[in-house]
Amino acid sequence: MTNGFYPSGSGGDGGLPFSVPMGAVVGGSLTEGVDIRLNPTGDILIEDVKVGTFVTIRGQRYRFFGVVTDLELNSSDARLRHAPPDSGDPVIMEAVSGTMAYGVVSVLPNMALPLVSGSDERPVAAKTVPSHFSPAFPATGADVAAVFGQEDERHFWIGAPLDMDTRVCLDLDNLVRRSFGVFGKSGTGKTFLTRLLLVGILQGGDASSLIFDMHSEYGWSGQDSDRDRQVKGLKQLFPSRVSTFTLDEESSRRRGSSPDEVVRIGYGEIEPEDIELLKDNLNLSDVAASAAFNLQQRLGVNWLAEFLQRQGADLGELAEDLGVNRAALGALHNRLSRFRRFPFLEEANSHSAAATIIEHLERGKHVVLEFGRYGRDLSAYILVSNLLSRRIHERYVELKEEAEGGQGGDPRPLVIVIEEAHRFLSPSIASQTTFANIARELRKYNVTLMVIDQRPGSIDSEVMSQLGTRFTCALDNERDIEAVLSGTSGSRQLRGVLARLEEKQQALVFGHAVPMPVVVHTREYGTPESYAQLMERVGVGASEAGRPGETREERVEREINELFG
Repeated sequence: MTNGFYPSGSGGDGGLPFSVPMGAVVGGSLTEGVDIRLNPTGDILIEDVKVGTFVTIRGQRYRFFGVVTDLELNSSDARLRHAPPDSGDPVIMEAVSGTMAYGVVSVLPNMALPLVSGSDERPVAAKTVPSHFSPAFPATGADVAAVFGQEDERHFWIGAPLDMDTRVCLDLDNLVRRSFGVFGKSGTGKTFLTRLLLVGILQGGDASSLIFDMHSEYGWSGQDSDRDRQVKGLKQLFPSRVSTFTLDEESSRRRGSSPDEVVRIGYGEIEPEDIELLKDNLNLSDVAASAAFNLQQRLGVNWLAEFLQRQGADLGELAEDLGVNRAALGALHNRLSRFRRFPFLEEANSHSAAATIIEHLERGKHVVLEFGRYGRDLSAYILVSNLLSRRIHERYVELKEEAEGGQGGDPRPLVIVIEEAHRFLSPSIASQTTFANIARELRKYNVTLMVIDQRPGSIDSEVMSQLGTRFTCALDNERDIEAVLSGTSGSRQLRGVLARLEEKQQALVFGHAVPMPVVVHTREYGTPESYAQLMERVGVGASEAGRPGETREERVEREINELFG
């Protein structure tokens, strides 16, 4: 009999025999998980098992795959709690350990595969539990590959399971099909994980990404603060596939980057909805923020430029004309006057930054908009990101409707990446933003979101429920943990897993892009070896075309040598 991966009695790595089981199933349920009593004669102690470890259970008819969610010390004699044996006597300790006193591992079985199955059959969601005394084993590389697939054009290697030297892969099609999120407190590696995901989207080739790069980390280069070094951004690794735009040309030049486009935005492109989104950030009252709509209705498309030119008595007359509280209108004028310090805003601008970005996206490019020094001003980040996203989304809606009417092809799928996502998606303003609409549309118009945030608890719960895949690094706030796990099967068990993630380079991944929740140690980014692996998988580097007579492998090797000497 075979189990679909390797013959019965053989392991998944090179056909080696199964090791002694780590333990056997002694109880549990489908919703709460099963309990595995550790084998008293085995080599695995409870101290060797970690929460988040990938485990397989071999039942009578199915092979089950799950993760460790809890660990427990138990005993068959309650007196041991009150009168423990003499720890100085090794004979007594050995006799008691594993028999009267033993360890129990809780495992949440997520996937199952019939023991008699075809070679191409994939595991499916577990709808039953293994029988009593079914043996449990640490997962092998073959188990991981059977569940998460092999790395190829559709599957992207994101990292390795805990304490395993094998690869967990994401399904790229499922990843971009719905909006998704990257969460974790500051310093846990969200930026590095985001870079990897962006390379994965680039590898898939079916979607483009528009990255609002708040701290200029993803375009030309970024900073690895832990190791005090610069790391290469997407533009350096894949120059033919990535276009960089900038709001701060001077900053780009200082960092050695030559942007493809410098973004300039006209006052006439700013709409009252953009001001309303900035209400909290500009400390505006509801009355003052609503006055922007009155101004647009009265002054027309260039309402902002004309409004900022008014001073003193003119403002009082305008307030009376509009029927708006004079103090509120004065506060609005005072706050919006701050926009004058943004050189990227111009009173007269005939060039549409949104149209230029769309042009690059339609050519299959990935666009990074670097904010430079303006990334430190949250008002600038929110204003520009929302303004451009609204116009781009409107264009995609038009293109999709034209395609449905037989007047053209579908627009190329787009993933919009925003940082500090709770600033756009808080419960008080989510209903008014383009980003919330995109999340709810579920790729209806070929646009999805990638939200990056350290405070997921501050994001609207309806928006969180629409995120198809969640990548969660360490969090220590109960509200944030609850928000990330809301609506997830087995959330109570996964809470313990999430609470025990290490501070660096670990993430709990669950949702549409992976068949089951898994804790991964994310792969390296920032070394020549890691760059080479990323470039080789994507298959492009310094140029799209190779030299005459040059094979693909020779071209990749040459381009790696050109980049890294």
